[in-house]
Amino acid sequence: MFTQKFKLFRLFGFSIEADATWILLAVLVTWSLATGLFPHYFEGFSAQIYWTLALLGAAGLFLSIILHELGHSLVARHFGLHIKSITLFVFGGVADMEDEPSSAKAELLMALAGPATSIALSLGFFGAAFAVGRGENISPLQGLLRYLAGLNGLLAAFNLLPAFPLDGGRVLRAALWAWRGNLRWATRFAAGIGGAFGIVLIALGVLSLLSGNVIGGFWWILIGMFMRSASQSSYRHLLIRRALEGESLRRFMRTDVVTVPRYLSLRALVDEYVYKYHFKMFPVVEEDTVLGCVSTRNIRLVDREAWDRTPVSEIMERTCESNSISPNEDPMLALSRMSQTGNSRLLVLEGDKLAGIITLKDILSFLSLKMDLEDDEQMLE
Repeated sequence: MFTQKFKLFRLFGFSIEADATWILLAVLVTWSLATGLFPHYFEGFSAQIYWTLALLGAAGLFLSIILHELGHSLVARHFGLHIKSITLFVFGGVADMEDEPSSAKAELLMALAGPATSIALSLGFFGAAFAVGRGENISPLQGLLRYLAGLNGLLAAFNLLPAFPLDGGRVLRAALWAWRGNLRWATRFAAGIGGAFGIVLIALGVLSLLSGNVIGGFWWILIGMFMRSASQSSYRHLLIRRALEGESLRRFMRTDVVTVPRYLSLRALVDEYVYKYHFKMFPVVEEDTVLGCVSTRNIRLVDREAWDRTPVSEIMERTCESNSISPNEDPMLALSRMSQTGNSRLLVLEGDKLAGIITLKDILSFLSLKMDLEDDEQMLE
């Protein structure tokens, strides 16, 4: 889903992050508010006031999204689910949850917490706007408060649509799960509705384009494509999670690991290891202690003419969270780490000792075999 994320701050113990696409949304929202919405609904102010209101309105939008996702996250924490982060991106925000809810009740309450937060914010902003002034002449502050009130109302209404993975779709999944007792079937049904809703949004976007509303049509199409993709990926993610449930990384771990010494030249590394074993990453080990790893990505940063005089130790990456994992961790964490870093191989470490290597290819091969041989209804009930 995400491209590159950067951390903003922490709130109630949750890491608040932003995807790079969030910058695009921030610019578009500020521009549209300053040149379109505020001048249309609140006439008579200067351009400077409109741009000031737009900046405050954009900040209010993102704060509202964070609080909406925070509502989900606090309820998830109450039910013992770990939320790694809350991320802002071009289509809003998402709480990164490591596991599925344990029951339909937990799913229902988590799903409703976000819209309930948005409704509370909407009422709060409406009350503040009413308290600021009741006359016919609207002040800039009243205009801003009215915008934020309406925005949170729309945020709650849109998220309550029964299209998975929107909150309303999760409410639908919770109801179906409670009815049939089958999470997989409930997810597939709700995801199907989410995909169909995405197609409807795409069609509306095309009609908007044909009617001359280029920007609006473009956004409807993008949101529809995102909805369709998100619903399908959510179902696939559930299949993968349940297929790996209860499995240990040791099942996938390779113990016959090819290691390299730190003093080896890059020329020898390429000729004697990369071209021979066809691996993109090798652990760097000295006297049974793992120093780090070296990859073809590191090698490419060095001029070929310097390969003969450059040892592995100069370019290797020290062991860290992005390139290593404990053998006791969940395989889903390994997949998540590989997805976020682009590393297809991770060092499996017990302390500073190398226990093995875990590769994306081995995990995917296992998933393919398990889903082919076992009844996925049994895996997911």
